[in-house]
Amino acid sequence: MKRILTGLKPTGDLTLGNYIGTIRQMVNMQNDYDSFLFVADLHALTVYQDPKELNERIRKFIAMYLACGIDPNKNTIYIQSENEYIGALSFILECNTYYGEASRMIQFKEKSKENKNFSVGLLTYPVLMAADILYCDADYVPVGIDQKQHVELARDIAIRFNSRYGETFKVPEPLITEVGTKIYDLKNPTKKMSKSEENPGGVISLFDSPEEVKAKIMKSTTDSENSVYYDIENKPGISNLLTIASTLTNRTIEDISNEYKDKGYKEFKTYVGEVTANFIAKIQEKYKKIINSDLLDKVLDEGIEKSRKLAKEKYEKMILKTGNTRKDITKLQ
Repeated sequence: MKRILTGLKPTGDLTLGNYIGTIRQMVNMQNDYDSFLFVADLHALTVYQDPKELNERIRKFIAMYLACGIDPNKNTIYIQSENEYIGALSFILECNTYYGEASRMIQFKEKSKENKNFSVGLLTYPVLMAADILYCDADYVPVGIDQKQHVELARDIAIRFNSRYGETFKVPEPLITEVGTKIYDLKNPTKKMSKSEENPGGVISLFDSPEEVKAKIMKSTTDSENSVYYDIENKPGISNLLTIASTLTNRTIEDISNEYKDKGYKEFKTYVGEVTANFIAKIQEKYKKIINSDLLDKVLDEGIEKSRKLAKEKYEKMILKTGNTRKDITKLQ
């Protein structure tokens, strides 16, 4: 069975966009792949995080994954920082990565322009991402088109290391997520809904109350035409709401459009608000049971045991190949 690996950084709250764009697809794929799922908490440290808030988010993220349908019996679920070997692998991989490659990463270029006092971790975290992927010999990494560059870097590093030291890593492939699953900000529907977004009014959190969900949708940016139909270029706000409603109800966009085409935006938004609030309320009901049970620690203990075993084996293989050992490697070859 082919292996896939997915990580999500615990900054901000998980959003409806995260569910529709990532988590829902992971649920659909978990029967077909050996799935590894982790909270990329070390990646969050490229910018300062309040320790108490970060600690709370780590547990909340895993509990919400499970509430959304991630099956712990079909996924290896763990917290990145609990696997100490991944950091060790990352440094060796950094030594096989060129500065030009790391500095060309789009996120580094953008964020380093915003803040001249950026941390070294902002430059090197794509290599840590490569370590996340390569240690477990992932075949595929499900990513949006904007993250494909990071998987390509992991491929380049794996190929270079294999060429220098012998076959060590499986070369992963990006698994581009299906078109049409990107959810946009409710206030700025030309911009992706982000859990780190500064304007909370444009983001639906999976932890929002039903009243908050409905209010945000009712206040979402649309247009003055007052006719409901899908046109992502000219009607991005309405098109975004149609995508949300279609995804959560399994109805086609055409079916919903036909029902509300002549009813006006208020009635349409009321419908989308009800559908979304009810969906999130059901997830939250499951979440509350999980976060207050011992299931969370049981799942994470099992996941980190498997993850650490694989990473330890890969690390020991790497240091033998690079010569970082007291053993005479000529006698081991």
